[in-house]
Amino acid sequence: MERPTTPGARLWFLNTLATVRVGHDEGQDGISVIERLAPHADSPPMHVQHGEDEAFYILEGELRIRAAEAEFRIGPGEAALAPRGVPHTYRVESPDGARWLNVTTHGDFVRFMGAVSRPAQRPGLPAPQGPPNPEQTEAFAATAREHGIEFVGPPLAS
Repeated sequence: MERPTTPGARLWFLNTLATVRVGHDEGQDGISVIERLAPHADSPPMHVQHGEDEAFYILEGELRIRAAEAEFRIGPGEAALAPRGVPHTYRVESPDGARWLNVTTHGDFVRFMGAVSRPAQRPGLPAPQGPPNPEQTEAFAATAREHGIEFVGPPLAS
């Protein structure tokens, strides 16, 4: 079941908080802006977004980003782009977590996020969930594929 991804929607997306600031269906270009809050060491699997670019703009904290073979860190006021078709991931390196804006271009990511998230019951991070079982992992990957996102490797390690 897809959760609302309209402006102001707050979603617990895995162990993170995602707040939709601009919904993909508000304009004609499908741009979405999502404010993300994540704990230290949060890192999604390496993935490819086949239909859209993804930009990161850091508000607080530090992310280590890997895009293709490049790996770099960005902090407050810095930005990075993961072009569509390029394998990428990030890892929150700052001890107190990080807050950033994700900007995407066609709504694939925001619709995926809406499909796998749950409504946030309060501001802030959700209670941490343990690692998914194999069935949950496959269901998550299948939903990602439905939204043009393919997992191609593990999260970043410390």
